[in-house]
Amino acid sequence: MRDPRYDVLFEPVAIGPVTAKNRFYQVPHCSGMGYSKPQSLNRMREVNAEGGWAVVCTEFCSIHPSSLGKTPATLWDEGDVRVLGDLTDRVRAHGALAGVELWYGGISTPNHLTREVPLGPVSLPVWDGPLQTQAMDRSDIRALKRWHRDAALRAKRAGFEIIYVYAGHGYLPAQFLSPTINQRTDEYGGSFENRARLIRELLDETKEAVGDSCAVAFRFSVEDLNAEIGITHDGEGRDLVEYLAEVPDLWDVNLSNYAADVRSSRFVPEGAQENYVAFVKQVTTKPVVGVGRFTSPDTMVSQIKRGILDFIGAARPSIADPFLPKKIETGRIDEIRECIGCNICVWSNAHTEPLRCTQNATRGEEWRRHWHPEQFEPRHADESVLVIGAGPAGLEAARVLGERGYEVALAEATKAVGGRVSFESSLPGLSEWARVRDYRLSAIRSMPAVEIYLDSRLGSEQVLEFGFRHVCIATGSRWRTDGVGRSNSRAFLGWENQGVWAPDMISKSSKLRGICLVYDDDGYYMANVLAERLMQDGNQVIYVTSTDSIAPEASATLEQSRIQARIMSMGAEIITAHKLKSFDGRTASLECAYTGARIERECSMVVPVTGRHSNDSLYHQIMANEHHHKDAGISSVQRIGDCQAPGLIASAVFAGHRYARELGSPLVSVGRDRVILGRPR
Repeated sequence: MRDPRYDVLFEPVAIGPVTAKNRFYQVPHCSGMGYSKPQSLNRMREVNAEGGWAVVCTEFCSIHPSSLGKTPATLWDEGDVRVLGDLTDRVRAHGALAGVELWYGGISTPNHLTREVPLGPVSLPVWDGPLQTQAMDRSDIRALKRWHRDAALRAKRAGFEIIYVYAGHGYLPAQFLSPTINQRTDEYGGSFENRARLIRELLDETKEAVGDSCAVAFRFSVEDLNAEIGITHDGEGRDLVEYLAEVPDLWDVNLSNYAADVRSSRFVPEGAQENYVAFVKQVTTKPVVGVGRFTSPDTMVSQIKRGILDFIGAARPSIADPFLPKKIETGRIDEIRECIGCNICVWSNAHTEPLRCTQNATRGEEWRRHWHPEQFEPRHADESVLVIGAGPAGLEAARVLGERGYEVALAEATKAVGGRVSFESSLPGLSEWARVRDYRLSAIRSMPAVEIYLDSRLGSEQVLEFGFRHVCIATGSRWRTDGVGRSNSRAFLGWENQGVWAPDMISKSSKLRGICLVYDDDGYYMANVLAERLMQDGNQVIYVTSTDSIAPEASATLEQSRIQARIMSMGAEIITAHKLKSFDGRTASLECAYTGARIERECSMVVPVTGRHSNDSLYHQIMANEHHHKDAGISSVQRIGDCQAPGLIASAVFAGHRYARELGSPLVSVGRDRVILGRPR
């Protein structure tokens, strides 16, 4: 069963008046669901508890209508107590502790929904929107502390055993502590002790209210990491830990701003926060939890044994594999779905959508589609399936079909599986994305009913001859070279010239030398990682984008500023808000998106990153012979993933998962969290 090396991870740990059964701690993280989709949220948290996490926490939980983000949980009234009581019942049923992160945003939120005036230590513009906070006077501070205490008491009634005071990620208590934001001249401003006063009072009053039976946790960002709040791990971040060392029952420490806390694998490796948080256990005797996108059990053990952390905190790894603790406990380490650090989970929350994950297609679908990450309905009949294409969609379809007990043949036209994942994971910073391929390939190899056939390019006649009952076509897509995409509905002049290269040709050639113009009309990661590769190979790069900045779509994954900084630091010439109009083999003509004015740049090659063509010719050929399907024994033909509509790798994995889940099932309805009409009394 469990490898003895990992026994330390399964030791119980006391947190004030409660005890966690092991050291796996799902820290508070956003879900994109919050108050608007409580049934989806509660079931998702329950699955984590079922997967072996000793502590399962909510996302940030608003304590008052004057602080409401896009999708927090809320603890405003007894209705919220009932909703969150369902969450705690589900979590505690699996032997886990339920934690709630009480939150007040201050300058972080404009309260567009409630239209309440946000409160802050001083009057400053909010992070998003043309509004300012009201500077809090003493009566406002008293009201805030009352709201916080009342919310803590509601949390206790709801069944939470760990209740947070939250001074991380730049929210209100951190704003009071900040020497740059807090310019007050009363007892809540000026000296360090004055600026820390509100935090101390919130901790003391929360412990007084609920500390008899609930643990009081303190979430604190010990380092701003380039944000201008003025808190650093070797300055006032450490000072606060020393000042409050024994006050909370648990320290939950991380980085702020939020973009620093959840840096993607493109920019930092596993365990990247250690240098900032390692001092905390030297200062306090209370247990400490921290994060670092931990996926390796050996790294986890090292964190414990070296005295860095008491709990292995996780947000993204718990999303990628809710059953990570149980897999370690039962000796199934090879079955862990490791987080790839792509931040698609963060992207979905930024778009106010239910959480999604590239590795785990069931995340966010636990309630509304009744999908479980480790449980599958058995096959509906003794039937065989031919899956054509071993990219992310085809691999996931074959894996889940195998889990259901179908006989599966996975045919791949090339000599290796992986499709676009193999290509993209070869690009700068994306090596961990290969886990999408490797996890599925490892699972499939353990399934005797799933066979992989490489170097097997199939035609429609062969498909009809094989006699498979179901045919799933996952043949992917290819990048266009004509420049047609979001900004150009027509091809640019000269796109057929020899110097025009498709993105996937870049990694296959080591002969490129000269001035390369990368045209980005995609707005996400592909163009900038290609530009990195070209510059690493010694080419001069002109980076042209149709948008006002590089990679605006990466703002939602919290990578945009780092991407643009990297491209700038590598010496590329950057031209924003221009469209590629022509290329004659030596000169590219660019048109301003606003004025229509033209400029030219000399270059030896152009790499357009625009739209994609689906590789759907085989599908259409097979469907053209639909009248022969019955005689061939075929009852269904379906295209999935990029073959159907090019998108994210996460979209392709989801498509493969959905196809395999729903094969042979009646029409599946998607559950909807509904609001019950009626005014509260």
